[in-house]
Amino acid sequence: MKEKYPYKNFYELLEKNAKKLSKKPIIFEDKLKITNKQLKEYVDSFANYLEIAGVEKGDNIAILMNNSKEFLVAFLAIGKLGAVPVPINTFLKRHEIEYILDNSDSKILITQDKFKKQLEGILESCPKLQKIIWSGNIDKFDSHNLSFEEGLYLKGFENIKPQADLEDTAVIIYTSGTTGKPKGVMLSYKNIFSNLVNIAKLVPLSHKDRFIVYLPMFHTFTLTATVLLPLYLGAPIVIIKSIFPFSNILKQVLLKRVTIFMGVPEVYNALSKAKLPWYFMWFNKLRAFVSGGAALPEATLKRMKEKFPKVPLLEGYGLSEAAPVVAFNRLEKQKPLSVGPPLPDYQIKIVDEELMELPQGEIGEIIVKGDNVMKGYYKNPEATEQTVVNGWLLTGDLGYIDEEGYLYIVDRKKDLIISKGINIYPREIEEELAKHPAIELVAVVGKKDENHGEIPVAFVQLKEGETTTEQELRNFLKDKLANYKIPKHFYFVNELPKNATGKVLKRVLREQINKNNNLPKK
Repeated sequence: MKEKYPYKNFYELLEKNAKKLSKKPIIFEDKLKITNKQLKEYVDSFANYLEIAGVEKGDNIAILMNNSKEFLVAFLAIGKLGAVPVPINTFLKRHEIEYILDNSDSKILITQDKFKKQLEGILESCPKLQKIIWSGNIDKFDSHNLSFEEGLYLKGFENIKPQADLEDTAVIIYTSGTTGKPKGVMLSYKNIFSNLVNIAKLVPLSHKDRFIVYLPMFHTFTLTATVLLPLYLGAPIVIIKSIFPFSNILKQVLLKRVTIFMGVPEVYNALSKAKLPWYFMWFNKLRAFVSGGAALPEATLKRMKEKFPKVPLLEGYGLSEAAPVVAFNRLEKQKPLSVGPPLPDYQIKIVDEELMELPQGEIGEIIVKGDNVMKGYYKNPEATEQTVVNGWLLTGDLGYIDEEGYLYIVDRKKDLIISKGINIYPREIEEELAKHPAIELVAVVGKKDENHGEIPVAFVQLKEGETTTEQELRNFLKDKLANYKIPKHFYFVNELPKNATGKVLKRVLREQINKNNNLPKK
């Protein structure tokens, strides 16, 4: 195992970088610059601070923080002790945070003072939670409310040996709850290192690259691909606290000489439409764009290629339960609209409802096998057994594989619309509607219907200042889609509901039209 994966835990990456690239910056944040040596010192100090606070191997420690060096220090220090970080979505409401703290059995919460009001009284409402460590200023520090900054500068301590091994849980990531209550995905160090090692084999990356981190660090895609992958390479990361304003991201790409830009379709949609100054196009050092998190619309891909003809945009596919990357397009042979072949050492099959493999080119559920498949869902063996069968991860995504082994994503299994026994794939309809000049964003879902079982309906978000009508959109689709695929209703909305990475929450839309019959105005 050691030969296949050169490291047992993330702390060994820190040690390697601090030894070989000690004076090289590893973090840029605003005007702050932190070297590999400094990052290791912060992590060593904070790990001791956590040990003094009572953290032991196997404890679960929650992190509720915006993108920051503090997030990374906390994450790595927790892991050094053999404890398990539990990153929490910073967009959640109080009761949702309480659910994760309780379900994860978190012993300590590490957070920032900006969440002070939201977390008021959380120690009382979450009895398993013993302490909170605050970054920033709060009214009073005491034995239950500790200072994060104090933990960065401990002196005279004995350095703790890293406690974690490859098979140990490296992180628990809670799913966004698109299909019910969030579930805690347990990923081992082996799961994540299998992703890092395989991505590094495929893409010519090195410590000379620079990655930008602007998507939330609590998300699996961001954490693995834009934080831990650079750490594995010894490459610096440029931390941006928020995706807004978008102009600040572009500014930092220029100023910090970013070479690798990873994003989600919503970001590339905005970037492809933005009026960029000439000096950005002339002076940027970008070598590659990478897209993940959701399917990339064909129209967005086309605009990006026109705007950045010399910078490849590589689409990948993954999910939290797969640590997260499963398939990735190749630089030397990229196929538009495909997410590429599986990463080395991973297997992909397309299967029917009985898990029997389907012939090449046929659409079915994507299942995955490899060292990236999660350990399971935390305290949920029943859901684990339903999702991982004989080592195969049932993704819940529909797709097909071509003659060269390239994977194509068709849709989410749960998003499939069955109308009079015929399968309708919402993504196909969305791709065509996205080409309409007035449409900014669109989502198609199934609405229950007595005669058909389900009918397709479209939720449409228009571009600012644009107008259109149901009839115009039907006419637009008439020559592009079969009649049964054309949405029976179009609902125009100001904004579509999305999760933290910009993925449209179709569950919310389905509930709106099916449970309450609460239709938005046309």
